[in-house]
Amino acid sequence: MPDPISSPQNPRIKALVRLQQKSAERRQQGLTIVEGLRELTIARAAGIAVPAVYVCPELLPAAGQQELRQALAADTEWFEVSRAVFEKVAYREGSDGVLALVRAPQRRLQDLPLPPNPLVLVLEAVEKPGNLGAVLRTADAAQADAVIVCDPRTDLYNPNAIRSSIGCVFTVPVVATTREELLGWCRQHGIRTYAAALTPQARPYTDYDFRGPTALVMGTEADGLTPELMQACDETIIIPMRGYIDSLNVSTATAVLAFEAVRQRQG
Repeated sequence: MPDPISSPQNPRIKALVRLQQKSAERRQQGLTIVEGLRELTIARAAGIAVPAVYVCPELLPAAGQQELRQALAADTEWFEVSRAVFEKVAYREGSDGVLALVRAPQRRLQDLPLPPNPLVLVLEAVEKPGNLGAVLRTADAAQADAVIVCDPRTDLYNPNAIRSSIGCVFTVPVVATTREELLGWCRQHGIRTYAAALTPQARPYTDYDFRGPTALVMGTEADGLTPELMQACDETIIIPMRGYIDSLNVSTATAVLAFEAVRQRQG
């Protein structure tokens, strides 16, 4: 094993910081950063390649190190780092002392394996990594078949999205695409699209049957869906609000709709 890294100026540490901070760097290298033993274990269970792992022995006890070694492939490089160095590259408080370099999956719409009756969650122009991560957790919990992001404003493997998803970005197939490609793909596969939007023609989501091939289409909290995508969808649905506010956080709204689809399919 290499000598412990004790300088924040180490070239490997500088490279990790660039990956953490720059989406262009992540896209160019096809790599991202996963922090946390739980998240990394989930990534490995999903078959994600881990070229290197950085461990702070002061934060990760021997038992945790042993668990981590068992989860990693034999060719994963292992580096020990000082606490000061780890705190330079860590991006969350209360970290457990594990940070890894992982290879981000590269998927296209045509690569998605679909069952005969798919349930797909669609996000348009998502820009907050926390919202993306929360929707991915919902997708994992509801066992959705894919999360498709149209014209994203954040990269899918932003470290903060990975953190917010608790690693579920690796358990659910996720793809970035354009609005036009999404609509053509849904038509090709016979998937009915339901736009969640606050419009006069929208009907309560409980009026609809989600037992067939279904795509639940969500917009941003600030602007909602673009008129082009909303008008191109087969139906427009709404979650009736009984209080003063007229909408929910996008991740909460997605969870409501996704689990209604799950309920109907189980029934």
